[in-house]
Amino acid sequence: MEEYKKLEELNNLLTSALGEYKKRGYEYATAYKNYRVAVATKLLELRANDMPVTIAYDIARGDEKVAELKRQEIIAESLYKSCQEAINTYKLQIKILQAQIGTEYNNGGNIWKKDIV
Repeated sequence: MEEYKKLEELNNLLTSALGEYKKRGYEYATAYKNYRVAVATKLLELRANDMPVTIAYDIARGDEKVAELKRQEIIAESLYKSCQEAINTYKLQIKILQAQIGTEYNNGGNIWKKDIV
């Protein structure tokens, strides 16, 4: 019975992580969009002030506001990926527990039971 309780707990954690994954994905996409818009805006500003194209992109990315948006994008991406890893971990734990339950069930509830011929 303990295994079934643990399985239910893992399923609840997985369901929760899936909801969090959706939220983190949205936040990551938003952060990425904000960064790209800020870079484009800064590039237009620099080009309007006759900044050479060869260095404009580097200058734009070094702008305080643009750099902060890039930092936020990197943070959002790492949170998104860590949520993805948590989901994979829960899935693996569930598979292992299901195999243990299956082994116990097939052995009449005793995983150490040996068939005597």
